[in-house]
Amino acid sequence: MPQRALNIPVCRDCDGFSTAAITTGTRNTDGTRKTLTVTCPACKGSGRSLPAPALIRAGR
Repeated sequence: MPQRALNIPVCRDCDGFSTAAITTGTRNTDGTRKTLTVTCPACKGSGRSLPAPALIRAGR
């Protein structure tokens, strides 16, 4: 019997990929690249979004 998929709302800004590692272009002393870890400001790193209340969607 097939399993049902969970209907979890995904963040529209990051599409569920809430953190990203960005290289700075410099290297550490052992030769690896220095990276910055950046989180999505919209979902604050959770990857999920909450639905807007009905009054906000209606523009009131």
